[in-house]
Amino acid sequence: MKTALIQMNPTVGALEANTDLIISNAWKAFDEGARLIVFPELTISGYPPEDLILKDHFCADCKRQLHRLETEFPPVATVVVGAPVSREGKKYNAALVFHDSKTIGEYHKMLLPNYGVFDEMRLFEAGTKPFVFDIDGLTAALHICEDSWAPNGTAVASLEDKDIDLLINLSASPYYRNKLNDRIDVLAQTAQKLGVPLLYCNLVGGQDELVFDGASMVFAPDGTRRARAKQFHEDILYFAVEQAGKPAPHVGQAFQPAHPRKEVPLGDLEETYEALKLGLRDYVDKIGFKRVVVALSGGIDSAIVLALAVDALGKERVAAVTMPSQYSSSETLGDAGEMAKLLDVEFHTIPIKGLYDEFESELSPIWGADKEVGLAEENLQARIRGNLIMALSNEYGWLVLTTGNKSEMAMGYCTLYGDMAGGFAVIKDVPKTLVFDLCRWRNEQELVIPPSIIERPPSAELRPDQKDTDSLPPYEILDPILEDYVENDMGIAGLIAKGYEEALVRRVVHAVELTEYKRRQSPPGVKITPRSFDRDRRMPIVNRYRN
Repeated sequence: MKTALIQMNPTVGALEANTDLIISNAWKAFDEGARLIVFPELTISGYPPEDLILKDHFCADCKRQLHRLETEFPPVATVVVGAPVSREGKKYNAALVFHDSKTIGEYHKMLLPNYGVFDEMRLFEAGTKPFVFDIDGLTAALHICEDSWAPNGTAVASLEDKDIDLLINLSASPYYRNKLNDRIDVLAQTAQKLGVPLLYCNLVGGQDELVFDGASMVFAPDGTRRARAKQFHEDILYFAVEQAGKPAPHVGQAFQPAHPRKEVPLGDLEETYEALKLGLRDYVDKIGFKRVVVALSGGIDSAIVLALAVDALGKERVAAVTMPSQYSSSETLGDAGEMAKLLDVEFHTIPIKGLYDEFESELSPIWGADKEVGLAEENLQARIRGNLIMALSNEYGWLVLTTGNKSEMAMGYCTLYGDMAGGFAVIKDVPKTLVFDLCRWRNEQELVIPPSIIERPPSAELRPDQKDTDSLPPYEILDPILEDYVENDMGIAGLIAKGYEEALVRRVVHAVELTEYKRRQSPPGVKITPRSFDRDRRMPIVNRYRN
């Protein structure tokens, strides 16, 4: 029996368009000979649908699209599709099975994740029983994402006495660095636990802050990974499951992928870069922006954002603007122009000194003639730039891509309504040290970033001879502390015990918690770490706990 796992890129709420894609892909797979066709979790609605699920009319509209599938699918194929369903006033995350122009059954997700980016318990009821069905002499069972992530959990246990030959998992598993290895380990354990082939079909595409990386997989009964689809691209993974006489319970059928395909794993930096590209491209395209604009300073953060924008969207859809002040060096100004030339993007220069002088003149009666130049003047420059780039956005309909990284966002080293002004914060979950690594990796593929940008010590250039290290610890020291505190949930005592200097630890923890109010007002950005500031870490703004 030739089978197809179709990792599709739906758009949340685009019910008719998603259904059109499901139907066209099902027929494409059918024409290639597939008779079991599997789609990811909640493909009809897109994932995550969030509070759309609470709207009864939304679920009713999803139901209308499910009725379409009954009449528009290839009738002799068995097709499995993920969709939200409403049953007797309760909402379920469901997998529906279609065959012979009708729905032959449905399964309700049993394990509802309620951690990190997941919030399914407030939206769905948990399923309470397994669902198995026959196809070409095989007995197949269904899981949805989290159900297979607990090899010793209730969803797996509910199948142990069902004598199944095949487990199909519909998934919408969002990406973070190194998560693919975690998936492989846990899914292999589930396949081994039940002693059957496991077919894992994952979503692909960007949705707000989340990126789904696909990499649909097929596991043999012994947990061996036999096939894998592409990461970060729509793809169809074909293989065959063959009946070879009824085995002993939980041993599984003879299993042989058709033309086994194992996509070569991406390296860590390439994988991260591809995730950022996909998240950016889908955010821009799914919302409907035609072009984006980047404030190109000649620094490393705006450099990687511009490179990502061109790689994701094409140079014709990207503009750059540099806004030098009296403190901007000729080196950074020259590097900004050089990078715009290397990438061949539309490029503008708008000096801000005249505007700054006007602001300072108007404020001087209140500030007083003897006021020392300080943070207010620095932030004033950033806010002038924010006004200018938003004016370009308003006039031309360009989406502003902000350039702040995770290290700066963590420490509050950013200006509200200044460099934080914009529509999408591409690298807000990328630590500064990783920004450097990504720039070096990108230049290894093709020189697009002037090397002096990478070599120069980072500086906001808002006062004479300024360096980031005037305000922050060196990033190679800061980033490990931030990772342990933000992502690994270590407290002050644990950080000190690990060997970090106590005064530095207390300084970092205080800055992270004090500046939550800034992060709450920042644009969304691509999640690439296990714990981002957007969805994973929900801290109170008014918060005096420092431990």
